[in-house]
Amino acid sequence: MAKSIRSSIPHVLLMLYLIAILFPFLFVIFSSFKQDNNEIALNPFGLPTTWEFNNYVEAWVNAKIGTYFWNSLYISVLSSACTIVLGAMFAFAVTRMRHRRWSLFLYSLILAGMLIPNNALMLPIYLLVRKMGILDTHLALIVPYVANAIPFTIIILAAFMRSLPGEIEEAAVMDGLRAPGIFAKIVIPLTIPAIVTVFIVNFLGNWNEFLLANYFLSTDKLRTLPVGMVQFRDQYQMNYAQMSAGIVYSVVPVLVIYAILQEKIIEGVTAGGVKG
Repeated sequence: MAKSIRSSIPHVLLMLYLIAILFPFLFVIFSSFKQDNNEIALNPFGLPTTWEFNNYVEAWVNAKIGTYFWNSLYISVLSSACTIVLGAMFAFAVTRMRHRRWSLFLYSLILAGMLIPNNALMLPIYLLVRKMGILDTHLALIVPYVANAIPFTIIILAAFMRSLPGEIEEAAVMDGLRAPGIFAKIVIPLTIPAIVTVFIVNFLGNWNEFLLANYFLSTDKLRTLPVGMVQFRDQYQMNYAQMSAGIVYSVVPVLVIYAILQEKIIEGVTAGGVKG
């Protein structure tokens, strides 16, 4: 009896943890369908008496959540894709270079960038972006996002590429493939799980980033969703139902990506441990 109780404790703790995570999310979803603030205050944790789908329409159109949403999606996807391309090429180079000292030096140089706090780079990045003439454009976010995510991307992809069997590449060389062909036709397909994992992590970081988006973009139609949500709060601070609808919009892409790519994410996380 005591043994069965001890074995059930982890499951109980996991259930409590799951409830703690889902409870605020369900609260926001139910609030987004309620009529007004009075209903939210009187019945904060119950189902809506009348399901107001118009809250989503108002948030998308009148509060410009639609514009901010597509800006965030475009910037996050493009930045993550560029990071994957550059990071994968660099990781392939440092893991296959003949000169190990140069490989180690370049690898260490890239990783040294992770030791610098992001907040300490705010002013240098701002001055660099302004000098490049891309301030108040989407490039003002894309370029720093890519540069900031490169070290982490290289760490993950380089570790995964090192675990790939060298015999596969030797066979490709015997078939006449050179470095670009080996990279595109052999290494990249085998590294897909790690690439998907890194893409998701970078996408989430870009999607939720606020400081650079707040300071580098001043034109309203160019702003991203996190900045737009702050303005939404200031402008519609008494309409919590529409604010909840805006929060749901910001969460949907993350849930969709996880639902579609969850198998690849798990495979990418566990593959290194299985092979290593």
